[in-house]
Amino acid sequence: MKNNQLYPEATREISEERAALAPEITEAFHNFSKTVFKEGALPEKTKQLIAVAVAHVTQCPYCIRGHTANAMRKGASKEEIMEAIWVASEMRAGAAYAHSALAIDEMGTHKS
Repeated sequence: MKNNQLYPEATREISEERAALAPEITEAFHNFSKTVFKEGALPEKTKQLIAVAVAHVTQCPYCIRGHTANAMRKGASKEEIMEAIWVASEMRAGAAYAHSALAIDEMGTHKS
């Protein structure tokens, strides 16, 4: 990988190559994204805060940067963004805690 980076820099060239390799799908994805994030029952700022939280759960560095910037452009404060990240953290930890029921159930099927 170039420059010994874990993730390549998001460049116009990469974006253009991705679009050239699957133009119809790329256009559909961009239209879908624009539709999802436009003002609706939820304000755009709220949608971007949700995206920041989800990006932290999915651990996508490009999404974290992009949606954090978009949330700020839509008027989110640094405190709101951090709270969204904490909600994501709790949900991620909560899922691990809740799924412990599977391990407890499985342990119950084995003799000690």
